[in-house]
Amino acid sequence: MGEKLTKETAQIMEERFGCDNLLALATVEEGKPHVRTVNGYYEDGAFYIVTYALSNKIRQIEKEPEVALCGDWFTARGIGENLGHVKAECNEEIMSRVRVVFAEWYDNGHTNEDDPNTCLLRIRLTEGVLFHHGTRYDIAFS
Repeated sequence: MGEKLTKETAQIMEERFGCDNLLALATVEEGKPHVRTVNGYYEDGAFYIVTYALSNKIRQIEKEPEVALCGDWFTARGIGENLGHVKAECNEEIMSRVRVVFAEWYDNGHTNEDDPNTCLLRIRLTEGVLFHHGTRYDIAFS
């Protein structure tokens, strides 16, 4: 599609999305698209979303992991993966950053980390289009 993620585009992505962002996340089920707004945090070629393992988005991603997302002059496709419970040992490092990024709303009663179905969704980006100060960047993330 485009060029590999460069130092310049990586820096733009980190500056713009390395914080709490509202994103439209689209999944597919039985050939029909489904879209919803999620809070996402970008790091190293992927977005992280705290969600619920029994939600429609996770159910749909488990059947068809290719997803699309967009927000703030950026559109992309990627592969969704449920990384499991937010308190799982394998998620400790990333969740230490996610909790800080989402601190404004994370502990407002909406997120119950003690519920084993509260999970971390990772969207590993494959390709995207980023606009920055009038320049279009076509990015191949993988």
